[in-house]
Amino acid sequence: MRHKSLAEFGLPVELAEPHAPVVLFDKVCLAFDEKVILKDVTFSVRAGHTKIFLGASGAGKSTILKLMLGLIRPDSGTIWVLGHRVDQMTEAQLMGVRHHMGMVFQEGALFDSFTVGENVGYKLYEETTMPLDEVRHRVEEVLGFVGLSEHIDKQPSELSGGQRRRVAIARAMAAKPTLLLYDEPTTGLDPITSLTIDAEIIKLRDLERVTSVIVTHQLRDAFYVAVHSARLDASDTADIIAAAEAKVEEADFVMLKEGGIHFEGSAAELRNSTDPYLKTFLS
Repeated sequence: MRHKSLAEFGLPVELAEPHAPVVLFDKVCLAFDEKVILKDVTFSVRAGHTKIFLGASGAGKSTILKLMLGLIRPDSGTIWVLGHRVDQMTEAQLMGVRHHMGMVFQEGALFDSFTVGENVGYKLYEETTMPLDEVRHRVEEVLGFVGLSEHIDKQPSELSGGQRRRVAIARAMAAKPTLLLYDEPTTGLDPITSLTIDAEIIKLRDLERVTSVIVTHQLRDAFYVAVHSARLDASDTADIIAAAEAKVEEADFVMLKEGGIHFEGSAAELRNSTDPYLKTFLS
């Protein structure tokens, strides 16, 4: 598979310094007219870790994902993604960074006129010179990863809501991204189906070593992802198990309130907080 190189987009070849944050927001502010969306938001995301954003509707959670992608620009502050300052990039340069990112939208956002396989391979067909037989092989590989190999030639309309969401995850991972962004990945799904999506997020993080940023208001799913991990058994089947303490600590929760960060910490710190706002949100 060949992506365009970063140099072809006018960017340095290296994505980031070793051990540098995959994402870094520094005092980011954003307002639309008189409405403040974010104010002095600062956080970082380390490679292979999970950052989970919580907050009431309109708190700015999805806006943070759009800023990472360069779809909107902050009024002030700096944003670094994969070693590049994206808030100052041209659209052409942003494309070079987005090659290494995947996005799972709230409703899956599949193309209804394409087959499942065409949806999953879309980025490879459109943005690489990968031969068609290799694209097909990669599509089969990622659909196998999410347990949907037999649906490759079906239309999205033939799938359940949970299956469509898993196709969206397969599409996001097809180009082997370094960073995956999830916008309300389990919204609208029943609890059992939501757990299958949670499992895919965990598998990608732990088996494919993908850094994850998750926006959600589904507390149960957020905690499930934080306190579980994936491993391969003797037959190379992925098992979801309770995570070791060190692994649990790699998941950070961020609670947004009125445009700012009200809380940032581990699952245990969030659960044990005596802050009235957090207790109300968690109840």
